Amino acid sequence: MNETLNNIRNRRSTRGFLPKQLKDEELQAIIDAGIYAPSATNKQPWHFTVVQNKEIIDRLNHDFKELAKKSDNDYVKKVGANEKFHVFYNSPTVILISGDASNNYAAVDCAAATENMLIAAEAMGIGSCWIGFIAYLLNSEEGKAYISELGIPEGYRQIHAIALGYKKFNLTKAPERKEGTVNYVR
Repeated sequence: MNETLNNIRNRRSTRGFLPKQLKDEELQAIIDAGIYAPSATNKQPWHFTVVQNKEIIDRLNHDFKELAKKSDNDYVKKVGANEKFHVFYNSPTVILISGDASNNYAAVDCAAATENMLIAAEAMGIGSCWIGFIAYLLNSEEGKAYISELGIPEGYRQIHAIALGYKKFNLTKAPERKEGTVNYVR
């Protein structure tokens, strides 16, 4: 099987990271993979904010959890109350992915860019985890201060994030895939 297909099949969400920071050239290669993702009518409606400052990452985690504790959703409330939970799994690098709020396809295009970055990370042996929860904070009233602090452009909405770092452990076996998810019409 070819290398790209192997990386797709082998990629797992990493939830345990070593504290060592990624090399600049590794990080740039991952970002480039996102930049070269397809987008509807080539609008490229994404913006990537790379955060490698542990204090900011931990503050985002804290503020997310405080907001989550007030949620009407029982699952989100439970996550917020879990003292051991860290929204970025203590990764040393986080990429926040924002989309142009005026673009109807921004969420889909940002998802394509995110998947490219996840596969690129896997190809380099770097752990990654797609993080949706952070949008809950950054799109809230409580999160508005972060938009300016982190340099997210005006008119962009937080879509999701990626946690990145060297893997603390390797997951080797893919979970079973659901049956009956493909229908051929020939």
